[in-house]
Formats: sequence, C-alpha cells, structure tokens
Amino acid sequence: MAQPLNGIRVLDLTNVLAGPFCCHQLAHMGAEVIKVEATGRGDLARQLGADPELNKAGMGVSFLAQNAGKKSVTVNLKHPEGKAIFLRLLATADVLVENFRPGVMKRLGLDYETLRRDHPTLIYCAISGFGQEGPWVHRPAYDQIIQGASGVMSITGDESSAPLRVGYPVADTVGGMTAAFAIAAALNGAPRGTFLDVSMLESVLATMGWVVSNHLIAGVTPSANGNENPTSAPSGTFACKDGVLNIAANKDEQWVLLTDHLGLAALRDRPEYATREDRKANRHKLRADLETVRMTRDPRDWAKELNRIGVPAGAVLSVPEVLKTPQVAERGFLHHFDDVPGVGRSIDVVTTGFKVDGQAPTVVTPPPELGQHNGEIWESLGLSAQDIETLKESGVI
Repeated sequence: MAQPLNGIRVLDLTNVLAGPFCCHQLAHMGAEVIKVEATGRGDLARQLGADPELNKAGMGVSFLAQNAGKKSVTVNLKHPEGKAIFLRLLATADVLVENFRPGVMKRLGLDYETLRRDHPTLIYCAISGFGQEGPWVHRPAYDQIIQGASGVMSITGDESSAPLRVGYPVADTVGGMTAAFAIAAALNGAPRGTFLDVSMLESVLATMGWVVSNHLIAGVTPSANGNENPTSAPSGTFACKDGVLNIAANKDEQWVLLTDHLGLAALRDRPEYATREDRKANRHKLRADLETVRMTRDPRDWAKELNRIGVPAGAVLSVPEVLKTPQVAERGFLHHFDDVPGVGRSIDVVTTGFKVDGQAPTVVTPPPELGQHNGEIWESLGLSAQDIETLKESGVI
C-alpha cells in the first residue's frame, strides 16, 4: 500500500487520547512516530482500561487502542541532560505533537517560538481543551468537560434524560482527528514550518455545523431529541420484535414507499401527516402508528426489506455485534497482533476508517512497552551503550 507519510518523523509527546489518537492516524499513513514518554511512568493511558492486570503492567487497554506502530523512548524533559538529548532527537523530526496545558512547554524552554529559531521547518502541533489563548485557556480540560462546555451534552438524550454524555470520548477523538488533518495539510505546505493551535472545544463545535447553524442562521435553540432526527419524520428508531430499527424516510417518496410496504397507505390521508412539516410536528404519534406493524418482526428482517425497496433502514447493533458483521470483519478494519510483549497474549486493535487503493492502512509493530526503543533511538543519535546506561541510572531516561 502507498504510504503518503513515509519518511516523515513525528515526535509524539502526548498523553491519554486526543494526541495519541492524532498520532495513531499519522502512523497508519506511514509516518515514523516516536512516542516520547516521561521517565518511569509514561503515558497515563498505560494505566487505564477495563483490564486491571494490563493496567498494572503498564499496557492498559486504553494505551493499546491507539499506539500500535509507534516507538517508545523515555526522557526526563526537566533534567538538563534529558532536554539536551531530546533536542538532538528533535533535529531529526518533521513534526512535534503535544497536548500539555498551555504554558507547560514554554516553562520547559521547548515552546514553538524557542524551537523554531533552530528548527524553522518544524511543524509544531499543540492540542488543548480551549486553545492557546482566551479566558478559558488555563482551565483543565478532559473529554467530559469539553462535551459539557460545547453544548454536546445539552442536545444528547431526550427531554427527560438530557444533558447526557455521548457514550465514547467524542471530544478527545474529534480533537485528535482535527489535529491529524491539520498536520497532514501542513506537511504539504511550502516552505514547511508552522504552529498549529488545536482547540478541542472548537473542533467539536466545527462538527456540529447543522446544530450551530440552525441557531445562528434560523434562530432555533438546539434541543435534545433523543433518537428522533429533527430534520424529518419518520426518521428515528422504531421498536420491533427482539430489537430496535432505524428508519430514515427523509424524502416524500420514501414516506410513500414505507407506508405502502407496511400496508398503512391510509396514514397519508391524515392531515397531521400530509407534509414533511406536519409529520415532524406529530412525529411521536406517527412513530406509534408505524410501530403497530413493526413490532411483529425482527429488525434485521425489516431492514433488508426496506432497503430493497429504497427506504433507508438498519438494525441498531451493539459494539460486539457490529464487529462480527462481514461488513467490518472482512474489510481489514481490525488488525491482529500475536503474543504482544508486555501483554502476554494476542490482541486485535482498530486501524482507520478508510482504505488507500483498496487496502486498509496497517502498521507492522504492536503497541510498545515503555522505553522499548531507548537503545535504538538514542544510539542512532550517537550515544553509546555506556552513555545510555549512565543516563538510565541517573533517571534521565
């Protein structure tokens, strides 16, 4: 497979999710990603996840999920010798990614304005909760904080359950994806060399285009609509035998096809369902009318029938269910690693959401143990085995 970022070296100074997820994308596109971790403890994600034994081993599931293909070195950036060898490593890199609180890298003397003097072509990406400036700049920012601050929680759930957290770290993930996109674009710049200020808050707001624009342009206050699609009806979830079905009959012709197929053509004669706006205004009554038929069959059977006649539909699946489907299992989305060091067993991890020339991007090596590549990387900079051992003994690496 063509790897567009082959030959690009990225220094990943990030922790937990947004930054590591960003560099996870870059690694799968061929970049050499060197994870620069704190001496003795490493990425906090090494201690996070649903398997307590892996957390104790420093190979937590949260770490395994997004660090395959990377190399790990350890260094104490607060130590003069640690900072010195880091700067030697930086001289070999194209990109630096960090997600410290704003101001931390400046206190270390490793901020962009300082580094650019000797490294004018460096692409420096700083990911933070609220960006590098503004009245909220020093607030702590975790995924849940950003979900709440961005308005996401206010529109998630329904009238009785909102505000509600999205069921996965959407703010961290969107922030990381935004950073990866910005870095990939900056690598195409000529001449290279730029500072990328990625705000998780703004990244999330940017993905809420319809919701935000309905407020800014149409003056509509965003609300929590549960499983109902506020732009059309019938469009949402419908109860079936042994499960739940999504239907998105967003077009008038799909509304006609749906009611004909269900034997409910008479619904079209009711004034409360005459137009799209009428159906939206009476969506809950409409859902109940449709469910009198839908309750009799399995959602997967209904989905096959409705898709066949041109009405978009799909069963609501659990995560284990969708991973087992041929649609996911046969496209190379999951990558298998045998007997991973530090884990003691084989693991499957996700890759990316795209293919390149028909092939899913993959990486060759599993997630690294803490400091696994100290010898390889530090020796490549001219340090001897004795130098490395001395630095290790003094707590520098």
